[in-house]
Amino acid sequence: MNRDGNNARNESEGRTTPRFSHDSDRLLPPRGDYQTLLSFKKAEVVFDLTFRFAHKFLSRDDRTIDQMIQSARLGKKNILEGSKAGRASKETELKLTNVARASLEELLDDYLDYLRARDLPLWDKDSREAQYVRRLGRKTPQTFEYYREFIETRPPMVVANIAICLIHQTNYLIDQQLLRLEKDFLEQGGLRERMTRLRAQYRRTHPGQ
Repeated sequence: MNRDGNNARNESEGRTTPRFSHDSDRLLPPRGDYQTLLSFKKAEVVFDLTFRFAHKFLSRDDRTIDQMIQSARLGKKNILEGSKAGRASKETELKLTNVARASLEELLDDYLDYLRARDLPLWDKDSREAQYVRRLGRKTPQTFEYYREFIETRPPMVVANIAICLIHQTNYLIDQQLLRLEKDFLEQGGLRERMTRLRAQYRRTHPGQ
C-alpha cells in the first residue's frame, strides 16, 4: 500500500497521532490510547463486517458463525487490552498484540475456506476490485460505514473478498505495531528496568535524599 507524507509515517507506526516523545522519562508511559491506533480501528471494521457476514450468509446451524465472530472479536479486543496493559508491561502488550494477530490470521483462513469450498474466486491482490478496497482502507477515520453498502447489496463472494482485503490491511498495521513495540522493549526494557533507571536518575539529581 502506498502512503504519502505524514499519513504514511503515522500508519507505519500504527497510530493516527504522533507518539509521545518522552516515554523513556516516565515510570508509566502513556498507553491505553487504543482508539488512536489504526490497527484497532481497522480491526473494529473487520469485526462489524464479519458479524454481519456470518449471520447473513452462513446457515444458522453452521459452527463457523461463532468461530468467525469470536476470531474477529479477539482480534479487536486483544489490541485494546494490549494497549491498556502497556502502561505497566511491554511484555504483556507484545503478547496480547500477537494474540490479536493470530486471531485475525485464523479469521482470514475462514474466509479463504469459504471461497475455496464453494469454488468462488479469490481476488488477485492487484485486481481492480482489491485496489478499490485498498483506497477505501486509506480513508480516515476508518469506519464500517464505508463498507455497509457492500454487505447489504453485494453477493457473499464480494463481501468475503472485501473482508480478506481488510484483514490483510489490519495484519500489516499490526505487524508494524509489533516491530515498534519490540524496538521500544529492546531500547527501554520493561517496568523493572524503567524503575531502576529512573531511580538512579533521581538519585543523581537529588543527592543526599
